[in-house]
Amino acid sequence: SLVTNSSLITKVYFPRLIVPAAAAFSGLLDLLVASLLLWVLMLWYGILPGAASLFFPLFAALAFLCALGSGLWLAALNVQYRDIRYVIPFIVQLWLFSTPVIYPSSIVPQKFLWLVALNPMAGIVRAMRWCLLGTGSWDWLSFSVSLLVTCGLVVSGLYYFRRMERTFADVV
Repeated sequence: SLVTNSSLITKVYFPRLIVPAAAAFSGLLDLLVASLLLWVLMLWYGILPGAASLFFPLFAALAFLCALGSGLWLAALNVQYRDIRYVIPFIVQLWLFSTPVIYPSSIVPQKFLWLVALNPMAGIVRAMRWCLLGTGSWDWLSFSVSLLVTCGLVVSGLYYFRRMERTFADVV
């Protein structure tokens, strides 16, 4: 996003953080539209969400922060090293398959659960399943690890982005 919008990046007073944040916000908007459709389909099929569904905005905000943190890292790295943009689809695909989206985390062997818990989206996806569908159980450990890793990703992404920001106009 930073390389494709290089004309904006070279402006002196343009807040460069807006460009990768806009990409994350578009994903959040997509989640909002898909969630509305999910709610309509759940009501159509007679599945009433429980009180736990009130936690959905919290989990959606955590997913947004995870996307923002990784987006900040990858945007700043892409400006410095242009070949990163060719690796990003492979990273995203690997991240998708390492996140228990299409499979339950219960099929992961016990000795590898700590590795799955380091994936910040694993705990968030499990929590979203719990709050919307009532499947699975609330796992404080995986959610806490996801929360800590997501916060670390956002803070370190902001730090790295801000540190590299002054060289963006020269490199782009």
